[in-house]
Amino acid sequence: MKPDEISDEEIVRGLREHPQIRQRVASLLSAVQDAHGDLKRADAAEQRLSEELRRLGQEAMQGWAERQVRLTEQELRRGGRVHREGKKLLWHTTFGDISVMEPQYRHASKRLRPFARSAGVRARGCSRLLQRVVTDFAADLPFAKAMDKLVEHYGIVLGESTIRHITLHHAQAIHRVSGGAAQGLPEAVAPGQTFIVQTDGTMVPTVRSGSGPGDQRKGKSVQWQEARVSLAHVHGSTELSYGATLLGDVDTAGRQLRACAKRAGFGKGHRVHGVGDGAPWIASQMRQRFGSQGSYLLDFYHVCEYLGAAAKAIEPQPQPSQQWLKTQKHRLQTQQIDAVLAALQPHLEPAEADEQQAPVRQCHRYLSQRLEQLDYQSAIAQGLPIGSGEIESAHRYIVQQRLKLPGSWWLAANAEHMLALRVNRANSEWASYWATTYLYAA
Repeated sequence: MKPDEISDEEIVRGLREHPQIRQRVASLLSAVQDAHGDLKRADAAEQRLSEELRRLGQEAMQGWAERQVRLTEQELRRGGRVHREGKKLLWHTTFGDISVMEPQYRHASKRLRPFARSAGVRARGCSRLLQRVVTDFAADLPFAKAMDKLVEHYGIVLGESTIRHITLHHAQAIHRVSGGAAQGLPEAVAPGQTFIVQTDGTMVPTVRSGSGPGDQRKGKSVQWQEARVSLAHVHGSTELSYGATLLGDVDTAGRQLRACAKRAGFGKGHRVHGVGDGAPWIASQMRQRFGSQGSYLLDFYHVCEYLGAAAKAIEPQPQPSQQWLKTQKHRLQTQQIDAVLAALQPHLEPAEADEQQAPVRQCHRYLSQRLEQLDYQSAIAQGLPIGSGEIESAHRYIVQQRLKLPGSWWLAANAEHMLALRVNRANSEWASYWATTYLYAA
């Protein structure tokens, strides 16, 4: 029966059957009518109503649970002769804790818990809505801070370990579904469009537990592992598609890069413009995943770091050094790479010089080995980016803001799953996951 189909008489009868709810409704009406004259300001009224609605929700949930207990008990008794036992069942919801005396039955040697089974609850467990809230907080904050947020906004106390357990479960479920890449059907994109794609790696602190029996914290080792993040979007669009992996290799990152482009609408008749640093694996994956449809440009600002170091070695004084660097930048942007190499050539350090003390030689080698990745003039003419700032930003808000917090070290598998969770949110797939996921008995 729909709410608007319930008669006034049925509402009155229902309130009589549930005195706690009747009392809460009376409190709500008292607040609406400002019966005590203490709710003149909107903030005070909002605070009072928020508290009353939360209590009303808890009372309603409690009433629902008690009714369902009675119905399931009646149904089971009609099914045969059983021996009844009673046990308290409590679970957590966004309204607060709900507690009922759950009838448990023994049929031969088998224990039956009809209410817990039909209602989908577990002793000391959390409702799906509460799990969503917990995961929402912990996706962005350390588990301990998520615990504080839960108290602040819902008045609910959950242990840090429970919050961690719930969050990592859903992170793992998202990873299992998505594989760390964007999901969903792409929107149609007109032929001839250019797609911007970028991928890069950033280091994440991970820990490996000690082996053998006993305390696993002893003998643990810490290390840094590279998380590879990918993104793609139609040139000029602000709707980006992301992917990320920590445990996957460069081929996994390449497949994610391709998947990101496809989700953004990439297909036949489109072009790809890739920008990234000089890591060989990035250029290799660009060729492998996009072939003749793609082109790859070396990040201009990364190149300038090499040129800047070389400029200081060639012209020790600040003013000549800056002028030399400005000239080389202009040459790079006007398809004069030969002139840049020629300017470096006379200043190459001796072959026996230590690599770290040879910035000119490093710059010359870096550029000469990547000549096909330096067509800045064409990119500028087409209004395409020559820097990889988008992927640098993606590293900050997908990886670093959660996985590189001070003092935090991750098991590699947990970090991989948290990356999938962060990508899910960045790709606006959060609501879709919770619309389809099954209740996890936390």
